[in-house]
Amino acid sequence: MWYSGIDQHKQFCVITTYGPEGPRVKQARVASTSLELARYFAEFPGPHKAVVESTGGWYWLADTLAGLGVELVLAHATRVKAIAAAKVKTDQVDSDTLALLLRADLIPLAHMIAPAQRGPRDLMRTRLRLVEKSVSAQNSLDRLLEKFNLTSVTELEACYQLQASCHSAQMALLETQIATLERALYPHLIPNADVQRLLWIPGLGKVNAFSIYTEIDGITRFPSARQFYSYCRLVPGADNSASRTRHRSGSKAGNRYLKLAFSHAGIRAVQYNPEIRAFFKAKARKKPIRIARTLVALELARIVYHVLSTQEDFNGQFKGRALSHRKHAKWPRRASPPA
Repeated sequence: MWYSGIDQHKQFCVITTYGPEGPRVKQARVASTSLELARYFAEFPGPHKAVVESTGGWYWLADTLAGLGVELVLAHATRVKAIAAAKVKTDQVDSDTLALLLRADLIPLAHMIAPAQRGPRDLMRTRLRLVEKSVSAQNSLDRLLEKFNLTSVTELEACYQLQASCHSAQMALLETQIATLERALYPHLIPNADVQRLLWIPGLGKVNAFSIYTEIDGITRFPSARQFYSYCRLVPGADNSASRTRHRSGSKAGNRYLKLAFSHAGIRAVQYNPEIRAFFKAKARKKPIRIARTLVALELARIVYHVLSTQEDFNGQFKGRALSHRKHAKWPRRASPPA
């Protein structure tokens, strides 16, 4: 078995290769092209394993190495830095360290999404960025009216009306693009059995259901519900020392898209379900509002984990109580069958 550490960049990669034991076999700077990678790995026939940090450009590298018969694993970038902190940090040192950690089976793994799920997940993330831009444009328009204490764009002077028209045009374009992305996802996600189950859970509309399904990428990769909650950023971290125990909030470990999806779902669930609203109010009397909202989101995550892991439909209960509000039997609608 050969072990290679890859320090990846846009124009080139630095690759270091070790055998099963002994000193380094080779270290080289290779152009970031499929042809040059094929030439490098052709020098090492037999089983080969490589590692690269989970940066934004690993898709093409994974596809290229899969075609060459090289197994690629993703290293969790933050945890690798914690393990392999070095005073001297160069591309060569990083590549060498990755290869040594891989050979010693000490790589902290990051999840590698299935190729078939890359497109839908990235489309949902693109949709979120477009929504953020649309909200930003709306806020700019509101600030413009607030500046002059007005309620209508028509009351503004000509130069400010031009600014407002730019913001309005941008919002209209973004709304069109958001709708286009959603329609493109319908044929892939609406017929999916897991998405159909998610759609019946309180607070989950089609957008949240799409986001949760694509970001999870298979519930079986979470051995326990607790690990799933942690990945969704719905439970605090720990900061314990000696006899002192503290919760650490605000950690960025986990998936921010799942955190956002469950937070939005919690708000909608409280809005439309009396039983969930009563649970929220009971928690809000004892805890800050943001904690109460997170507890509702956590319960929804608990339902999602159970539904997806058992492959059973939602039973219509929240914390053991039957919900009086149920979604209409004709919704959600699957894609129309072919004629």
